[in-house]
Amino acid sequence: MKNQQSLFGRQINSLTDAICVIELEDGNEADQIAAWQYLIDTGAVWQMQGIYGRTAVYLLQEGICTAPDET
Repeated sequence: MKNQQSLFGRQINSLTDAICVIELEDGNEADQIAAWQYLIDTGAVWQMQGIYGRTAVYLLQEGICTAPDET
């Protein structure tokens, strides 16, 4: 699995980093995309609350993020 989130914004290295960027609106749009891509790449997004999964599906459908099997 290629780590796509490194193509955008800051490097996200943990689930905590990703959640902080998303929930605290920490950083710019590229950082937000990197955080979502990290959650998708690790599969963690599918184990989280529903809004995370629905947002991930939207980002994938719109081509903002990519699925791990597309890399």
